[in-house]
Amino acid sequence: MNGLGFLYKTAPGRVALKVLTRPGLSRLVGKFLDTRASKLLIKPFVRGNQIDLTQYEADGFTCFNDCFCRRIKPGLRPVDMDKSALISPCDGLLSVYELKAGTVLPVKQSSYTLSSLLASDPVCRELEGGVALIFRLCVDNYHRYCYVDSGVKGENIRIPGVLHTVRPIALENVPVFVENTREYTVIDSENFGKLVQMEVGAMLVGKINNLHGPGKCERGREKGCFLYGGSTVIVLLGRDKAKIDDLYLRNTLSGQETPVKYGQRIGKKGETPQE
Repeated sequence: MNGLGFLYKTAPGRVALKVLTRPGLSRLVGKFLDTRASKLLIKPFVRGNQIDLTQYEADGFTCFNDCFCRRIKPGLRPVDMDKSALISPCDGLLSVYELKAGTVLPVKQSSYTLSSLLASDPVCRELEGGVALIFRLCVDNYHRYCYVDSGVKGENIRIPGVLHTVRPIALENVPVFVENTREYTVIDSENFGKLVQMEVGAMLVGKINNLHGPGKCERGREKGCFLYGGSTVIVLLGRDKAKIDDLYLRNTLSGQETPVKYGQRIGKKGETPQE
């Protein structure tokens, strides 16, 4: 049994989790990763995760977090600007779920309702019958994310919580996305109606760094970034607002996550049902 198995599947491990998932520990680790001393961790991190720094603006890292939230070189994450295209907001592993009776994830993982995910935000009513796009970022992924469409965004709403890992073993044992610290905004988008774009923190990722307050937003424009660790972006769309490409639906049904890149097409604008 590995370390995460011990934490999530044994009684002593669950006791240890109560300490490890506290936001205070993540803040403490985050402060160290902002120091010059943390530069010593960069080379082993890059080597251990086989990260090709030639793809990134990699000059002048002053601390570990500079490396972790490194910016990719221009042109290496082209954004599909076709208005009919639904794009991925980030690099990561995509799963797609229908929003049936308010449930976001199936019983075999962590079941929870839209209302619990969004702390009873009234927008839940407008999303019923739509889809949830779950983008799980691993530590070696690019940790900046963009807006999925142009439109007008609301306030960034923060829901405080703990910080479980977002790896599958945690998702199978606890309702991670309901318990973890998260931040979301409601966007009145130009092409997909009202949608929610949410960032979920994870173990040792206490900081979700969103860049903009309420106002206009643009498809493909950087929305923010995560600091150290794996994390998750969730996009919630209403009924018939988008048609997700079959590959992602098939893979999710078979229990597979599909790698995607920031800005790539993952579906298209939905067709308005005939009256």
